[in-house]
Amino acid sequence: MTERIDTNQLARSTIAVVLAGGRGSRLKQLTDKRSKPAVFFGGKFRIIDFALSNCVNSGIRRIAVATQYKSHSLLRHLQRGWNFLRAEMNEYVDLLPAQQRTSDNTWYRGTADAVYQNLDILRSERPRYIMILAGDHIYKMDYANTLAYHVDSGARCTVGCIEAPLEDAKGFGVMAVDEQKRITDFVEKPPEPPAMPDNPDRALASMGIYVFDADYLFELLETDARDPDSSHDFGKDIIPRIVASGGAVAQPFSEACIGREEGEEPYWRDVGTIDAYWEANIDLTDVFPSLDLYDPSWPIWTYQEQLPPAKFVKDESVKHSVVSGGCIISGADIYCSLLFSKCEAHAGSVIHDSVLSPSVYVAEGARLRKTVVDRGVHIPAGLVVGEDPDEDARRFERTEKGVTLITKEMLRDLGY
Repeated sequence: MTERIDTNQLARSTIAVVLAGGRGSRLKQLTDKRSKPAVFFGGKFRIIDFALSNCVNSGIRRIAVATQYKSHSLLRHLQRGWNFLRAEMNEYVDLLPAQQRTSDNTWYRGTADAVYQNLDILRSERPRYIMILAGDHIYKMDYANTLAYHVDSGARCTVGCIEAPLEDAKGFGVMAVDEQKRITDFVEKPPEPPAMPDNPDRALASMGIYVFDADYLFELLETDARDPDSSHDFGKDIIPRIVASGGAVAQPFSEACIGREEGEEPYWRDVGTIDAYWEANIDLTDVFPSLDLYDPSWPIWTYQEQLPPAKFVKDESVKHSVVSGGCIISGADIYCSLLFSKCEAHAGSVIHDSVLSPSVYVAEGARLRKTVVDRGVHIPAGLVVGEDPDEDARRFERTEKGVTLITKEMLRDLGY
């Protein structure tokens, strides 16, 4: 009981800052109109809902979201879906769009600068701890556990970390730790990531999760802002500086993840490419997916329009698929696919191994295989995608692994 009370107190004395300004250019045309954290995921969610839900479920009810790139869709989602916290109880999701608050008259120049430009707002709340979170990853994690780990370690900075294959680690900060989990080296996005001493095929990668003693972070950011040679980024500047002084420790994700069965790897996904995005969504169609969205003890919160149930009209075959509310399926063959809300699929259409964003209409006789379809696309009758690689690459965006992305603009350019 004492440990639970202490953990609650830690959560109440913490502000979480979610960095949600990333463009996510590797998602290609999916981020032409929205930032990466606002991209749809899992049938009814946005990517940012996972970090925000982790906060709320962990007892952290003071949350600031820093936005920048094409933020309208994200801001609207947050205003509609995350307005249930009670301001009179000092709970909130505060929006921090880039607004040139400092004398430099600049937009956010890096992740650290995004926090620095809002120091006056953060200081006014008098937090004891600041938790920095990336808003573009899919996972379930008890942040209260991480806060307790931070306090128990006596460090002034804690970095959440996860084991990753060497090839994947090229896109992350990679660290080395000693037996006490103190970080002895930290390199941001190395072309040749250093392997773990006991596992030559894997590296210890940063999850973009940092916990700081608040006053310590404020001092670091003010010093960094005065440095003309700094890129004002946590991974490139702030964390390496702390590591050099011996002040940072690492917490393995396995110690704080939620829903992990014994012997399983903890679930964490960076859905930063079309292939990774497709794979993570399709994984949810498994009988027992690695990411459990049906766990009532750790719900994923979101904005959801009030919709009727999915409707199945006649002679359709739907297997191993996820079909969301408001969908109408009439005589379609659907297999191993995920359909977001308000999709329609009509007679003779085939949808296999595909992810359909909200409000996609698939007309009679169309065939989609291994596709990602953007929001509001009308697939015309008889269109075939996923059966001729050369034709798909000519007309649409096709990845090296054979996933085809379809948007309204692509179809318009084809005369549809």
